[in-house]
Amino acid sequence: MGPPKSGRTISQQAFDEMVKENMEDLGMDSNEALQDAIQTLTLQGVDLSGIITCAPGESNPVMECLDKLKQLNEKWSDRNLAKVENAVNEIVELLVELNDMCKDKGSGNAAIASKNGGIELVISVCTKIRAGFALGLVTSLKTVASLLHDLQSTEIFRESGGPKIVIDILCDGRQDVSILDSGFSVVAAASTGNEVIKESFMELKIDELIVQTLKEHNGGSIPSVYNAICILLTSDDNRVVASQVFGYARKFAKLGIAEVLVDSLQEGISSSSLVSASIALKAVAVNDEICRSVANHGGIDAILHCIDNSGEQCNNTVARACCSLLSKLAGSDVNKSAIVEKQGMDRLIKLSSRFSDDPSVLQEVMSTISILCLRSPENAACAIESGAGDLAIQAMQRFPDSDQLQRNSCFMIRNLVVRNPENRTLLLGNGIEALLRKAKGSHKSCKNAATDALRDLGLDNYNL
Repeated sequence: MGPPKSGRTISQQAFDEMVKENMEDLGMDSNEALQDAIQTLTLQGVDLSGIITCAPGESNPVMECLDKLKQLNEKWSDRNLAKVENAVNEIVELLVELNDMCKDKGSGNAAIASKNGGIELVISVCTKIRAGFALGLVTSLKTVASLLHDLQSTEIFRESGGPKIVIDILCDGRQDVSILDSGFSVVAAASTGNEVIKESFMELKIDELIVQTLKEHNGGSIPSVYNAICILLTSDDNRVVASQVFGYARKFAKLGIAEVLVDSLQEGISSSSLVSASIALKAVAVNDEICRSVANHGGIDAILHCIDNSGEQCNNTVARACCSLLSKLAGSDVNKSAIVEKQGMDRLIKLSSRFSDDPSVLQEVMSTISILCLRSPENAACAIESGAGDLAIQAMQRFPDSDQLQRNSCFMIRNLVVRNPENRTLLLGNGIEALLRKAKGSHKSCKNAATDALRDLGLDNYNL
């Protein structure tokens, strides 16, 4: 979902008039008139999202689908009509058609549908189709999710009572994983970039519903629930100066979300939800207390086990996700010690050797080691013994164009040497100065990090 649209807009009527004038006043044919209008308005910086850009006389498939769906919905004034299977089947077919057209965000169809009453219409269908027609309800929810693509569309959802309707559906359908998955996909889509909707869902106790759902069902069968957790705990609304998501994470933690998500991790690398659960747990772990709670429930053991297996099975997606989570948990000094005691340094270096040709994994490994060494000379000494210095040198030599890897290398080098003078001599002797200066000169993002590393290596000319 993109940021809120800004700049100039135009109504559908004004756009159609412009095309008509091109044809009548300038003698253009319909296609030429249409393309001229689009080009002119685009050059003027006019936002055309949601505008139907068909030549006069041509029909738009999204509008055709909405019109048919609207007719059926209006006839559905009597809820008893829900018992007529053929009517429901026809509505479901239209919803599937609309969903297929709108789920590709690049098509612009979601904007057209939402601008022409599509969200209100499908929400209305949801409220009528709830009883006894699970397939229709699932399709309705999927369609709502596909229509929510920007701040304006999520505000329409909110003003239509969407949060309460979806929560009621989720509560009623708690035994149906298909309803749960499609319902939580709406939660995620609606909450993206909208702090007010996040607050609405939290007031409706979605945190309690999510924790209970994960306790009752295997999260792998409801993948969207993990995405919903992440979105609810992400500060992504540019309108808000002080987001409430930190407080929301603490509420989730008090309900036991850490323990539930650790259980998902303990299913291991064969679990389809491992990566999603790792990302969700990282979003929850916002303070020292929660990080320690994850460790107390076996989270560090589970993550290190998955890191080992990801290397053995060459699964870089799992490797990145688990290293990123471990890095977050290592923000707790208690967890730092626990990770090192469990041979975490050696296991990370072993992982890096298995992915020596993958900078995306190497940069996550170095980020984790950097956090482990922060304010800990004992861990910095352990990291050097495990081969962290060699890792940095080899990675910086091999991937000079990877700015994030170079930057993470600079951070790690700094933490390896800032409190360990003995490590400075070793790394300088292996040529780290030249690599840091090259990174500083080649990557703008590395300038400060490389300067700090050179300074903490004891070099007088670190700022050159």
